[in-house]
Amino acid sequence: MDFELTDEQKLIRETAREFTNREIVDRSRENARNHHFDLELVAKLAEQGYLGAIVPREYGGAGLDYVTYGLIVEEIGRGDSAMRTVVSVQTSLVCSAILRWGTEEQKRHYLPKLCSGEWLGCFGLTEPDTGSDAANQKTRARRTDDGWVIHGSKMWISMGDHARVALIFAQTDPELAHRGVACFLVDTDQPGFEPTEIHGKMGLHASDTAAITLDDVQVAEDGVLGEVGDGFKVAMSALDSGRYSVAAGCVGICQGCVDESVRYSTEREQFGRPIASFQLVQAMIADMVVKADAARMLVWRAGFLKDAGRPNTTETSIAKLFATEAAVECANTAIQVHGGAGYVDDHPVERYFRDVRVTTLYEGTSQIQQLIIGRAATGINALVPS
Repeated sequence: MDFELTDEQKLIRETAREFTNREIVDRSRENARNHHFDLELVAKLAEQGYLGAIVPREYGGAGLDYVTYGLIVEEIGRGDSAMRTVVSVQTSLVCSAILRWGTEEQKRHYLPKLCSGEWLGCFGLTEPDTGSDAANQKTRARRTDDGWVIHGSKMWISMGDHARVALIFAQTDPELAHRGVACFLVDTDQPGFEPTEIHGKMGLHASDTAAITLDDVQVAEDGVLGEVGDGFKVAMSALDSGRYSVAAGCVGICQGCVDESVRYSTEREQFGRPIASFQLVQAMIADMVVKADAARMLVWRAGFLKDAGRPNTTETSIAKLFATEAAVECANTAIQVHGGAGYVDDHPVERYFRDVRVTTLYEGTSQIQQLIIGRAATGINALVPS
């Protein structure tokens, strides 16, 4: 496969890099310190076209390919994982699901508002008792004369406290198991939809994360995304896109760890010379460089396959598994290079370490990615008893 970037892709990457350095980097530390979800910065992301990068122009998006989208997400991820989360959720989970599964009316109603940033969206799959077992939805949807009524709860929902529309997955018929799950487009400004901000997170302090209670929330008949029973397939296809953007953002963290470690080690002196001159410090930096490059190539491969319309679930899981685990390791190593200075937030590596830890958990844990990869290699589904 030829991964040579086009001139347009290089220009878009450079533009995203300059935007990140100018608008995101300087805000990231204070936003994290103050646990501030920066809506002004979200609006700037929308102005750049980053909230609908892969959505066709006819629906208000930028109409970019997945490789180019990955380049953008990498740069934003280097600047601030909280803002990368906004882009990932809005574009990879919400917009991609509506784009693939929505009716023409649903696309024209929701996508322009989401791409412009007028509305934020959230992806309501995870529940208090339902994580990796995504098909086992406890939230229930009951048909009525006017449509549907949804009752249940969701947990760990990024942008759940600010979303204007929520993709809510609910079980319509428990006897059908995963074939009874449906995805609903839920307007959040109605009685019964109650988000509660989650406090005490290890990282992503500048990100909006909420628990959601749905107490007989009304949804019209035309609020079903896809067909009733397609919900599990909707979720899995969206996660294929979400895992890609998480992986790309983690490449940004890997690269940020390299950049910050090189900068610090060439300025910091011990024993009368820069610590970058010591071989063990160079070895740590070399390890981070290799991880960043390898993760980037895996993300580019997944993006190439997506753009070619070829199957890519396994390759996307490989990219997500490797990039997230590599980013955790790079952040840990970068703190080691910085020594005591890396343990406080004067340097971004401290925030990298706290923010990146969750990436091996959401959009499918590392262990779920291993199961997907193992199933593809062996042809045996370890999630289902034989």
